[in-house]
Amino acid sequence: MISALFARLTGGPKRGHALFDLAVAEARRTHWFLEGEVPDTVNGRFAVLATIVALITLRLEQDGEEGAQATVTLTERMVETLDAELREMGLGDPTLGKQVRGLVGAVAGRVARWRALASSDSDWTVEVKRSLYLDEEPSADAVRHSESALQSLWQRLAATGLGDLSEGRMS
Repeated sequence: MISALFARLTGGPKRGHALFDLAVAEARRTHWFLEGEVPDTVNGRFAVLATIVALITLRLEQDGEEGAQATVTLTERMVETLDAELREMGLGDPTLGKQVRGLVGAVAGRVARWRALASSDSDWTVEVKRSLYLDEEPSADAVRHSESALQSLWQRLAATGLGDLSEGRMS
């Protein structure tokens, strides 16, 4: 009964799933870890996902209020997933909220940096290194691969309408 009272507020259990699944599918592509040499660790995988979510968020911002609503659903789904993953890794309730907030903050930081970069003609190399490699020192070939892959992703996102993105489809 209580869930029925709040159904309009929560949008149902599938809200944001397709959009987040799109980000996860892109982040799971092996080229990030093979050719791109992103460390295949929890931190490395999160770095790829956070960067992709940041670029998707920037794309959604271009669609005004509808895009903002899609961003909310994407973020809500990401928080649900991070919460579940951290619980599975053994983090308990006292530290869980702080950990999730820190991870969401890491995504927000990427959104701000990528927003500034996307609105300029600056080279992407420095932000690619910062977003994907954290403290690692990747090879020049790996950085070039990742930069090219992120630029391609950005172009595909730009060519995809909000409806398709919301349904988990991309050009």
